[in-house]
Amino acid sequence: MKICCGTDIIEIERIKKSIEDEKIGKAFVERVYTQKEVEYCESKKAQKYQHYAARFAAKEAAFKAISDQLEGKYSINWRDFEVINDKQGRPTLNLIGIHLMDIENIDLSISHCKEYAIANVTVLRK
Repeated sequence: MKICCGTDIIEIERIKKSIEDEKIGKAFVERVYTQKEVEYCESKKAQKYQHYAARFAAKEAAFKAISDQLEGKYSINWRDFEVINDKQGRPTLNLIGIHLMDIENIDLSISHCKEYAIANVTVLRK
C-alpha cells in the first residue's frame, strides 16, 4: 500500500482575472471546469471566485498526487478531474476518463478565505 499526496494553493484574484478576461475568460472556464462545477460555482454569487479557485487548486493537487502514474503531464487535462459536493456538502473528487487501476481511495480537502484557496488530495494506492 502506498499513500500519495498533492497540495496546491492559489490566489483567488488570479482565477477571477482569468475568468473575467474578455479575451480568454470563456475559453479558460470551458478548458478547466466541467458543467457541474460551473453551475455550482455560479450558484455561489458573490463568493463564486473562491469556489472556482478552490476547484482549480483541487485539480492541481490531484495531478500532483497521481502524476507518478501518468505517461506525461499532457496525458490528462483539467476536465479529467471533477470536484462535486456530496449530500453533506463535503467536496469529493471524481476522475473522468482516467483509469488508474491501483487507486483504492481518494480524499479531498479544500478551504478558502478572502484571498487564497487551498486543496489537499490524498490517494491510497494498492
